Amino acid sequence: MHKILIVSDNLFDQVNGVVTTFTNIKKQAELHGYDIDIINPSHFKYIDAPRYPEVKLSRTSGINKMIDTINPDYIHICTEGPIGLAARGYCRKRKFNYNTSYHTRFPEFVKKIYGIPKWITYAYVRWFHKDSTVVLTTTTTMVEELKEHKFRPNVIPWTRGVDRDVLQPTAHKADSDKTVLLYVGRVSKEKSLDDLCVLSKNEKYHVQIVGDGPYRKRLEKKYPLVEFVGYKSGSELADYYVNADVFVFPSAADTFGIVIIEAMSLGCPVAAYPVPGPIDIIEQGRNGIMDTNLETAIEECLKLDRHRVYISSFRWTWENCWEIFKDNLISIKPH
Repeated sequence: MHKILIVSDNLFDQVNGVVTTFTNIKKQAELHGYDIDIINPSHFKYIDAPRYPEVKLSRTSGINKMIDTINPDYIHICTEGPIGLAARGYCRKRKFNYNTSYHTRFPEFVKKIYGIPKWITYAYVRWFHKDSTVVLTTTTTMVEELKEHKFRPNVIPWTRGVDRDVLQPTAHKADSDKTVLLYVGRVSKEKSLDDLCVLSKNEKYHVQIVGDGPYRKRLEKKYPLVEFVGYKSGSELADYYVNADVFVFPSAADTFGIVIIEAMSLGCPVAAYPVPGPIDIIEQGRNGIMDTNLETAIEECLKLDRHRVYISSFRWTWENCWEIFKDNLISIKPH
């Protein structure tokens, strides 16, 4: 049995795109006869990053011995934090091949949260990925963006999927005298959630936020009419998608947005800005609307056929995601 090691700076009980992706990759890999080990912050002492507790800063002492014990055939590093950095150093020292993936527009994120100029962080991520045999990123748009930022290795677009067995709704869409606008995901500053929450001041909209994060308390104080319900999963999450009139994705910092295709898989049209992520997923006028004016996109989404939205989602599968991942694995030992 071939053994794959995934190295991540995310705890695997977190709710985010990286964890969702590799949780499903693990399921697919095991179905196809691969064994997967995951090294993450739970193996080390760690602290929360200042102003962003979802990001973990780990002390990585002992990681070399840990990797030796696992003895993987393939190594994939999926984050650029301390654990990813330590695994990169291990591979470089032993002249092992490895792959990486680029999930978050990290320089844009760091600029938004900490004010660090993007050119500094781009220099770091370019260096971090430069010796990777293949860099997997979310979309063809992100491939072009990384190449524009002079990424040296082979950069490959990598699809995502929906777990339809988990997202099983228990109810049909409820009647409402207001238009229900839904957001699902991390509640953090870089997600531009003010652009959605401000619409709660219009009496024709009811805004729901499913998720949590460091920006939630501030948003709750600013927008008392917004309904914050915390993290949801499975059938309970599916019911929120079904009951929403429009799924609103205001972020311009994401590289994909798995929640977009989750919403579509339950027939909910998506309103978003025309930015990386949405422009690679949304079929304009079929399953969503992109516009520089978010309210215009929302109002146009209300005219869309929810069944057509649902049908459009079948192009996104975790099986395809796994196949791309598997096809780009490379043995750690050079031939």
